[in-house]
Amino acid sequence: MRRLFLVVSLSAGLATGALAQNAEIEANIRAQMQAFQADDFVTAFTYASPGIQTLFRTPENFGAMVRNGYPMVWRPAEVRFLDLRQIDGQWWQKVMVVDGDGRAHILDYQMEQRESGWKINGVLRLGNADPAA
Repeated sequence: MRRLFLVVSLSAGLATGALAQNAEIEANIRAQMQAFQADDFVTAFTYASPGIQTLFRTPENFGAMVRNGYPMVWRPAEVRFLDLRQIDGQWWQKVMVVDGDGRAHILDYQMEQRESGWKINGVLRLGNADPAA
């Protein structure tokens, strides 16, 4: 009986840790999207990983890339978080974003855990989806 309690306690602890991690990742992505909506590219840039920051060099360059390449992220009408997965040691958060025209886009955010918290290390477009699903 004691072993069963220990196993249940450990499982609950792992689940709680995973939920906290999931919540932190979602909060990071949501906060970046809110910064984009306010055209606050300086703040949005802070949610990007050091590699992304090096690649784009300035918040203005980063903002221009998002406006032109990911308009659904710049001005989302709806955001729904789907699966958080670990693939080959990397964490990926799948997100459905509905744009202003009602089209749903499935995006995969690669997340990187840093000492300062979770950072976005890239976004892949996986395709379109039915927003009613």
